[in-house]
Amino acid sequence: MSRTTVTTGSLKVPGATLHYEVRGQGPLVALVGAPMHADHFAPLAGLLATDHTVLTTDPRGVNRSFLDTPGQDSTPRLRADDLSLLLAHLDAGPAAVFGSSGGAVTALALAVAHPERVRTVIAHEPPLNRLLDNPDERDAAVEDIIATYVSGDVTGAWTKFMINANIPLPDFEESADGPAQAPDEPDPQQAADERFWFLHEMRGTTRWQPDIAALRAGSPRIVVGIGKESAGQLCDHTSTALASALGTEPTYFPGGHIAFLDDPEGFVPRLREVLRESEPSREG
Repeated sequence: MSRTTVTTGSLKVPGATLHYEVRGQGPLVALVGAPMHADHFAPLAGLLATDHTVLTTDPRGVNRSFLDTPGQDSTPRLRADDLSLLLAHLDAGPAAVFGSSGGAVTALALAVAHPERVRTVIAHEPPLNRLLDNPDERDAAVEDIIATYVSGDVTGAWTKFMINANIPLPDFEESADGPAQAPDEPDPQQAADERFWFLHEMRGTTRWQPDIAALRAGSPRIVVGIGKESAGQLCDHTSTALASALGTEPTYFPGGHIAFLDDPEGFVPRLREVLRESEPSREG
């Protein structure tokens, strides 16, 4: 497989400077995470870039996207505004947006706030506590996770995070969302991104309240994605609740919560199928 040329750039937006990368040529697809950044999506982006223009980016406050005021909280609406400005900067027409986990929340916020920028949102396992029957209990669990991290118990915080998400520990070891056990000497950037996630991103992401009426009435197509191996996990429940509220059925993808990273070659055929359903005809 030939290597795809990657064009990198930065864009100044209110309160931050965003790092972004563009690959390929064709219909525009944005791959969005939170806290995951562009590097985590690079394998999937390379596969899609054979017939798509693929945008990846570091969300504000993470990795190479710097805040003007360090320590500012990152909310889904702020990240949606950032993504809207990036899409306008590329000037490649309405995009399909694949968002994973917190990035799925960003993508949904984009569809509400800037529907003109997006053609299709594929919200893969968004952690939306507000759609569950016990949101206060779930919020309290998040606060306990954050407090555990603040106390200095990084391993304990990640362990509580996985228990709350009902993700089996072996499935999360060495994953991009966080180590099952804190390394003796963590990479400084990874540690900074981890701190930002716990202190400034997790709370706002999990507490975001989707505007169901706007999502149902808006022009973007909303696809709710769930991993076939995520049954019984928190994001299975939140995603199922979202699809039900929208009056749709979930769309199932291979693998689990981060299957696009664990097995991009196995994930991309299903993603292509979903993307083709809303792409403009390339005939003629």
